[in-house]
Amino acid sequence: MEILVRERLRELRREECETQVQVASDVGILEQQYQKYERGASLPGLEIAWKLADHFGVSLDYLVGRSEER
Repeated sequence: MEILVRERLRELRREECETQVQVASDVGILEQQYQKYERGASLPGLEIAWKLADHFGVSLDYLVGRSEER
């Protein structure tokens, strides 16, 4: 699951042409924490995962790899 979350976060951020700083700021976390998610060093908790899914306009299931439907 870590690999899918990491890959999806990176892919979605690049599609939106956003920096890690922009995403982190929008969801209310530190840039370093967001970087850990993209590196696969850490997984977001449920609340942050929801915020990330909302930020990118995708479902939580898509973000965590349970669905291919955005």
